Amino acid sequence: MNMKMKVAISYLSLGSNIGDRLDYLRQATRLLNEHNAISVMKISSVYETTAWGLENQADFYNLALEIKTSLPPDELLSTCQDIEIKLARTREILWGPRTIDIDILLYENVKLSGQSLTIPHKYLLERSFVTIPLAEIAPDEQVKGVKISTVAKRHSKLESKCLKTAYKVEI
Repeated sequence: MNMKMKVAISYLSLGSNIGDRLDYLRQATRLLNEHNAISVMKISSVYETTAWGLENQADFYNLALEIKTSLPPDELLSTCQDIEIKLARTREILWGPRTIDIDILLYENVKLSGQSLTIPHKYLLERSFVTIPLAEIAPDEQVKGVKISTVAKRHSKLESKCLKTAYKVEI
C-alpha cells in the first residue's frame, strides 16, 4: 500500500451462498489484500446464516474484515465490484444467490448517501450476519450512537441462525 496517501480504516462484509462458499470468501479476502492500496488487518470468524431479503435460497457463509486503504470510498466500491466480477458474481435477482458479495459497512467517520454507495451501509444495523461478525473485530465501533457489540448481542438473542463455524479465513 502506498503510505504517502491518506490511509483510512474501513470495515467490509463478505458473503457467499453458491458453490464452495468458503473458497469464495478466501479468494475475495486474498484479492483485497493483494491490491496495492488495501491491507487486510482483521478477519472475523466465518458464520453460517440464513438468507436475508430473499429467503428461499441456500444458507450463506459470512465474515467481516477490517482493512486499511488509501482508496477513497467510491474507488474502494469499484475495487470490491471488480473482485465480485472476477469471482463470477452476477446481479440478476435483488438479494439473490451469489458467489461473493462484498459490502462496505463503514469507512472512517465518513457519511455518504448516494445511489451507488451509502456509508454507513443502510442495512448494517438490521442484519445479524453483518453485526455479529463485525462485533467480533470491532465491538466498540458505533453507528447512530450505538455500539456494534450492543446491536450484535440483541441480534444473537433474536436470530434463529447466525452460527459461528469452525472455518477460518487467513491471508
